[in-house]
Parts: sequence; C-alpha cells; structure tokens
Amino acid sequence: MPAPSRRGRARAWSVTAALALAVAGLATAPAAAADVNNARNAGFESGLSDWTCSAGSGTTVSSPVHGGSAALKAVPAGQDNARCTQSVAVKPNSTYTLSAWVQGGYAYLGATGTGTTDVSTWTPDSASWKQLSTTFTTGAGTTSVTVYTHGWYGQAAYFADDVQVQGPDGGGGGDPAPTRPGTPGGLAVSGTTSSSVSLAWNTVSGATGYTVYRNGTKVTGVSGTSATIGGLAASTSYSFQVTATNSAGESAKSAAVNATTASGGGTGPRGDLPRHAVTGYWQNFNNGAAVQRISDVPAAYDIIAVAFADATSTPGAVSFSLDSAGLNGYTADQFKADIRAKQAAGKKVIISIGGERGTVAVSDTASANNFANSVYSLMQTYGFDGVDIDLENGLNPAYMTQALRSLSSKAGSSLILTMAPQTIDMQSTSGSYFQTALNVKDILTVVNMQYYNSGSMLGCDGKVYSQGSVDFLTALACIQLEGGLAPSQVGIGVPASTRGASSGYVAPSVVNDALDCLARGTGCGSFRPARTYPDLRGAMTWSTNWDATAGNAWSGAVGPHVHGLP
Repeated sequence: MPAPSRRGRARAWSVTAALALAVAGLATAPAAAADVNNARNAGFESGLSDWTCSAGSGTTVSSPVHGGSAALKAVPAGQDNARCTQSVAVKPNSTYTLSAWVQGGYAYLGATGTGTTDVSTWTPDSASWKQLSTTFTTGAGTTSVTVYTHGWYGQAAYFADDVQVQGPDGGGGGDPAPTRPGTPGGLAVSGTTSSSVSLAWNTVSGATGYTVYRNGTKVTGVSGTSATIGGLAASTSYSFQVTATNSAGESAKSAAVNATTASGGGTGPRGDLPRHAVTGYWQNFNNGAAVQRISDVPAAYDIIAVAFADATSTPGAVSFSLDSAGLNGYTADQFKADIRAKQAAGKKVIISIGGERGTVAVSDTASANNFANSVYSLMQTYGFDGVDIDLENGLNPAYMTQALRSLSSKAGSSLILTMAPQTIDMQSTSGSYFQTALNVKDILTVVNMQYYNSGSMLGCDGKVYSQGSVDFLTALACIQLEGGLAPSQVGIGVPASTRGASSGYVAPSVVNDALDCLARGTGCGSFRPARTYPDLRGAMTWSTNWDATAGNAWSGAVGPHVHGLP
C-alpha cells in the first residue's frame, strides 16, 4: 500500500449483464437427450482452431487447464480487451445454454447475433476455475451466433476452457460428447483447524468439477483440486472422499482419507490487543511524507506495520534492512529500542511483506518453509510481534497457508497476523486472498482491506458502489463479515490524507460513520447492513508518515472513535 509514487493502480470497469428468455410462440424444444455442445474446439485442444482473438491476444497453454490438456490464455492491453470469438451454428427459435470455465483476471462470456436479446455474464479476478453460464434464445431467422470471451483493458490475463453452447444441434459439427471422468487420486489432508479440514487431490482429465464427501455424505462441490470443509466439531475424526464430475456423470469415489480436527480454541484475535484497534503502516523509506522513527508514531496506533520486508534470491525468503540514510541516520539499534518501548506501552510492531512492488512468491513447500523461517528470523532479530501479508501480485492459498501455519508453530499463540488485500481480492470467498484468510482464521488477527486505488466494486447486496463513500466502506466490509471472517477480524483500511493514495481518500468523519454503521447501525448511507457487528476490529491507514504530514489529523479523529466503539 505504498504512496502514489509506488502505487498507481486504479481499476475502472463497468458492469453489464443482459439476460432475456422469450418463450411465447416458440416451437416445442427437443428432448434434453438431443441437446449437444455446438461449440467447436471447445477445450482448445486443437490450439486456436475455430477461434479468432483480437490483436493477437490469445494463445493456448498447457497449465492451468480445467479439462483435457489445453486452455485459452488471453492477455488484454491498454486498448484491447482480448476478445476471442467463434461463430456457432444454431437452430432458429431454440434455447441454448452458454457456459465456460474461467480463471485469472476479469473474464466475460457472451453471445451476439442471437436474433432476440444478446446476453453476457462476467466475473472479477479468480484464483481458481469458476464457471460462467447464461442462456439465450435464437430468433426465427437465426442460424448462427457469435460467442465470445474477453477480459478488461489493461488488466491481468484471463484463462478460459471447456466452452459449451448446449442445445439443439445446429449442424455445425460440435465436439463429441465427453465421457465420464476417472476416479481422483492423491487425496490428502493439507491442513486442519478446530473447525475445518483442508483437502487436496490430483487433477482428473476431462473433469469439470469435483464433489467432496464427508463420512459418505456429499458436503460440497468445487471446480478446483482443493477444498476446505468447515463447520466441524473440535477434536473429532472424519473420513473424506472425492469424486470427479462432468456432463457425462460422476466417477467412483476415491480412496478415503481420515482427519482429526484440532482441539477447541478461540478464533483470533491473538496477543493482548485491545478489543478495537488501529493499525498504521510505518514507511522504511522517504517518499516525501514526514520521516519518522518508530518512537514518533502516535499512541493512537495499536499495531504498527513496518513497510516493507524485501524479497531475496531464495524463493519465498524475505529480508529486512533499515533505510538509515533515508531516515536521517536512524540506526538499527535505535529502531530495536523503539520497538521495545512501543511493546512496553502495549503496542504491537509487525513486519509487512509485499506492497505494490513486493514480489514474494510462495508457490511450493520449499518456498513456504523459506518464508516461515525467514520471517521468524526477522521476528527474533528485531523483536517484531508478527507479520502482515500485503502481497498485491497474487498468492497461492495452499502454500501461503502452509507458510503461515509453520510460522505460527514457531512463534506461538502471541503471533500477530494481519492482511491488507485490495478490494478486488475480497469480492468472493473463492478468491485466493479470501481463501487464505479463511484457511488461517484460527490464527488470524485482522484483515484490513484497502478501500482505495480501487474504482467501483460490488457490495454484499450485489449493487455497485464507487470508492470514496460510506456505502463503499460498509457494503464491501459486509462481504467479509458475512463471508466467514469474525467481526473482530475485519478492519477498514483507508489513506491518511489525499497524498496517501492515488484515489479513494475519505475524510476521517466518513471513516467514523462507516465504523458506526457496522458496529452500531447508525451513520449509514443508502446501504444498511442486515445486522450490526459490535466486535468490529477497527481501522487501518497508509501511512503513519502521511498522517504526520497532515498534522496527525487522521489518527487524532479516527483513533479515539475506534477505541470508543462498543
């Protein structure tokens, strides 16, 4: 969450979705058994045959794939949304279901030339495969439609696979019907808490989804090769199996694995934090904001996140070096002494990993161990109370979970663990950041989402809200509060001044209104949550330095308000 010179991203996008189904006067539809997939090369097994992608934006890749051995990868540019199209033969006056599996950046799926109402659907960034689906009806003279996928201008690449235009045979020669997938192998337990078990298994060729069974009973269906089963009793043994599915049916159940949940215990927060807390990022660099020592940070801040640790040449490992030259000669010994003094006053000082330019990759067991070992070494060297995860270039939920649990086992129950995802990272529980937060819920202190440098986003009510308003803060916080995090694990992250971010600044009074709306049910805008969350953790700001530059106006107003919440 660096200052404007380090963070210039603003996401701007529009939400469009049209769906119509005209049934009056239509010919009788064929029996479901006669329906076929009319898309050709639907799984991109033959490269881009039958597909056309704008500006050379598309290619096929062998990983990640949803089914088979290939998938589409399309990369948007500043003036190109990576639109890939296919003309599909259809029958007039017929209804079709259009679907595709997508992953990566913003992904859109739609059909034009239907002869009735053209349709589209979309999803924000997704770290795992997600199915998009919509329906359309062809007009009386329609014999072909154009189906398309596309991303969003200047955003991350998207992947698409297993496109289907399911309905009456249009005579264009679609792909052959799939066969029932094989049984998944390699089912293993990847983690446990007192109330959940995490599972992972091998990919099955031709599968479009997987079903997880607990003690012989179906409990969930997923599109990827991992799942976390929650709502379990502490200190209890469970048996799990998984099957692979596609439109042809379901495989046999896999071999069973057994897992025992951990003993009961409280869910965050950890350490002796106050009920409501204020977090501030302290800059280990000079970017024009007031230069501070740790001792200069106002007492209103309960958690001070030192920004940032640095990536090393060892995958997953991080290091930290105090920028003494940029901080007017501040020495490492003075830094350590100031940390001890803050801790003696009841404050927590943690090391933040990431930022806009921080590229720390934890993508396998070795890098997860390197991450845990290096962060714990920094905690021992400088006296940090824990770690903040501010990775803005993607993370792997399985291995980051492994890394954080390893760190927790080393640091013990006093570990402070915070996260600072961007708004797009917390739009859905299927997102990699949200998955990670839920995976480590039992050791998680707080998620302080960054409600800035964002553009418009969806609230928990499905409506679109623009940044810079009380509704943006409350409607997006609601997603986390209703998505599985405890209220004590949710905080509101905002810039300390107009210079602290490229966009999204709100006055301290707006922050306080949002806190009151969520905790007390007062001060709301047009969005009003269905219930109140008096245990709401509090607020965060980038940064204590920009706050100081503005005369500590933010902490002077928001700090007492947070500490006065019910």
